[in-house]
Amino acid sequence: MIAIGSDHAGFEMKEEIITYLKEKGIDICDCGAYEYKSDDDYPDLAYIVAKKVSTSECDLGILICGTGIGVSIVANKVRGVHAGACSEPISAKLAREHNGANVIAFGSRIVGLEMAKAIVDSFLGADFEKMHRQRDEVRMKKIEKIENE
Repeated sequence: MIAIGSDHAGFEMKEEIITYLKEKGIDICDCGAYEYKSDDDYPDLAYIVAKKVSTSECDLGILICGTGIGVSIVANKVRGVHAGACSEPISAKLAREHNGANVIAFGSRIVGLEMAKAIVDSFLGADFEKMHRQRDEVRMKKIEKIENE
């Protein structure tokens, strides 16, 4: 199951991505916003998605705000979450395959809907377990050590 969330800036794009993924048969957990509210705060929504991923309630997460930066910062504060802000598909794929990213973030003010779909497809189509190499495993252990300090 994929957790997805956005603030007001990403609300419309989130709704489109949900429809797109459901049409592909992918199970979605919509973590909000559930309606457009210009005064909502991205940390609240990003935390919900990150928590669902960190507790394994959801396998992966997708976050959308204006730039993708704010929500990725918040998500990376949650232990066990590795979020990457990406604005094109290659970075999304490599974030998953080489860095073990379990959350992807992008900005509705940065990418259009078709690019957002390509980013999501690239991220969801990548497989860290299949692609990681021994050096990636060593790097992930170093990140985990930093996270636990």
